[in-house]
Amino acid sequence: MMKVMIVGAGKLGCKLAELMDNEDIEVTLIDTNLETLERINDHLDVLTVAANGIEIGALKELDIQTYDLLVAATNSDETNTLICSLAKKLKCKRTIARIRNPEFTKQLDFVKNEMGIDHIINPDLTTAIEIERYLLKSYSFYSGDFAKGKVSMVDFHIGNINGLVGEKIMDLGGLEGLLITAISRDGGLIIPNGSTKLLEDDVIHVIGKGKNINILGEKLKVNMDKKRTKNAMILGGGKIGYYLAQRLETSNVAVTIVEKNKDRCEYLSEKLNHALIIHGDGTDINLLEEENLSHQDAFIGVTGYDEQNLLMALVAKQLGVNKTIAKISRPNYINIIDKFDIDVALNPINITASDILRFIRGGKVVSVSLLLGGQGEVTEIIASEDLPIVGKPISKLGLPKGIIIGAIVHKGEVIIPNGDTIIYPNDRIVVFSLTSDMSSFKKMIKPVKGGIFSELWGSY
Repeated sequence: MMKVMIVGAGKLGCKLAELMDNEDIEVTLIDTNLETLERINDHLDVLTVAANGIEIGALKELDIQTYDLLVAATNSDETNTLICSLAKKLKCKRTIARIRNPEFTKQLDFVKNEMGIDHIINPDLTTAIEIERYLLKSYSFYSGDFAKGKVSMVDFHIGNINGLVGEKIMDLGGLEGLLITAISRDGGLIIPNGSTKLLEDDVIHVIGKGKNINILGEKLKVNMDKKRTKNAMILGGGKIGYYLAQRLETSNVAVTIVEKNKDRCEYLSEKLNHALIIHGDGTDINLLEEENLSHQDAFIGVTGYDEQNLLMALVAKQLGVNKTIAKISRPNYINIIDKFDIDVALNPINITASDILRFIRGGKVVSVSLLLGGQGEVTEIIASEDLPIVGKPISKLGLPKGIIIGAIVHKGEVIIPNGDTIIYPNDRIVVFSLTSDMSSFKKMIKPVKGGIFSELWGSY
């Protein structure tokens, strides 16, 4: 079993502990806050230790040399860097450090090499990249790409559309070349089968080729507007706002940032070459209208307050803004987000956790994406010839109910599989899973001893 030590029981540390606990990874969580550790002990089967992760004595006492991975996720970049360096010198196999300071990003390679850090994560930069990816897409709804763009996944809110609500998936027309892989319903996630009935206000996660998704979008009367994002307003000039503006500038998107802190405005004016910086209250609708909010192609709320981000994204949508995005941090908002008339809500913790999971799994695991606050997961895998799922029809694999293989790319061709479909070596497979069933699936793709994946999956 893989052993992981997490230093820092903040939002990221707790989310990682929760996900790893579901994957049967042996987790040790270190923090100096006893109340936080007690709360974690109430609902997670992990070892909690009240200690300072920067103390060599504490690391030695916990036998750090026996751990496969240490994740330093305290609130201090410098502390995280030092913890990783110490752990590596004490023979921990691999280390991950959370580093958020924009100045550090210019010298990450140097920091990694000199301090013995295997992987650096920056939640703010990673979130900005995810927002940028969405903004520069042609679609006005959330989508994700797999298999180097050959496979797309989109989320559709079905509302009360006739022909969908009340219908069983097996009876639906217009799904040729597509597969409904998951359903978000009342804050929960369902992996459906043919007999699953769609209900009003369900959000369906659909996978397939782009042209087939376009056809479905037309049927659902979803805005398939392919207008390029030429300008965007960002509410909040913190780290995410800064990184996002920086990246959008390089893509020739005209950026307006609204920030209420005057000193921060001055900093942004110095660092950004072309962005328009507005010093003011971003919740003042009159101010936003004066700055032509209704004429923007996109609005992104990335302040430190979820409520502000959600409210102003709703306002922007009502004023006719095509793409609206809100950053949210509180997990309890995940359960109501489908009811809001905004296009995308992103949680930096989930995005960062996905990045770490992909790193941990390494090898042939290409990407990991969390759905609905981590209740579900999309994993893209390149199948090697030593996997037991290779060469068998999907119907014979004995997949748990919470697992569905959404797409297979075989020799460059996208296949939406059925029970008779066979997975071949070097196929790319996109797997949807309820988090609670992911460990079962990993057992099914554990390679035959001595194969390419032996080292990767042996610890699981």
